[in-house]
This record gives sequence, C-alpha cells and structure tokens, in this order.
Amino acid sequence: MAGIKHLVMAKFKEGAAVEQLVLDMKKLALELDIIKSFEWGEDVMKNDKYSHGFTHTFILMFDSAEDVAAYIKHPLHVEYAKKFRAGTEKILAVDFPTVIDKITTA
Repeated sequence: MAGIKHLVMAKFKEGAAVEQLVLDMKKLALELDIIKSFEWGEDVMKNDKYSHGFTHTFILMFDSAEDVAAYIKHPLHVEYAKKFRAGTEKILAVDFPTVIDKITTA
C-alpha cells in the first residue's frame, strides 16, 4: 500500500475567500509533518451533470489511516475546518488507500 489519500471536494459559497482558504491549507500542510503531500485544483470542465456542483478538489497524502485520524483531531485542522466549512455550500470527503496500477516515466 502506498499510503492513504484524504480527498475533499467542495462547492464554495458565493463570495467565499477561496484564495485565502487555499493559502491557509498550504500553510497547514507545511506545518504538519504527518501530511506527506498536498494537491488541489479547480474543475476545468464545469459540467454540473457529473461534478454535482463541486468546483474544487483537495488531496492530502498520509502514511496511514492513523495519521489521517490524528490530522482530523489536530487543533490546527479543527480550527481550519471551521473556516473551510463556513465558506462552503457542500463538502464531500473520502479517505482511501492508494493503489498504483501504472507508473510512467517521462
């Protein structure tokens, strides 16, 4: 197993400070050593039929499910999550082990 991914999809409220929320997430990822990597992006296809209104995806990588649980309870995450939830209309979060089936070398 290559680790555990914590994937969060969000639909932000109109007027939400999305750039600040992303910046704060970057800071959180740098501050907590249990976070091995942080990726994020905005939906480029804008197809509500399939995206169900979610506009942004955030992916955090951890070594184990125990590390994800520790992250969820960490005071810095708890504080951040309050701000994040306040700026969103809806959130979807899943945690899953990664399985790598194909690796390419450029």
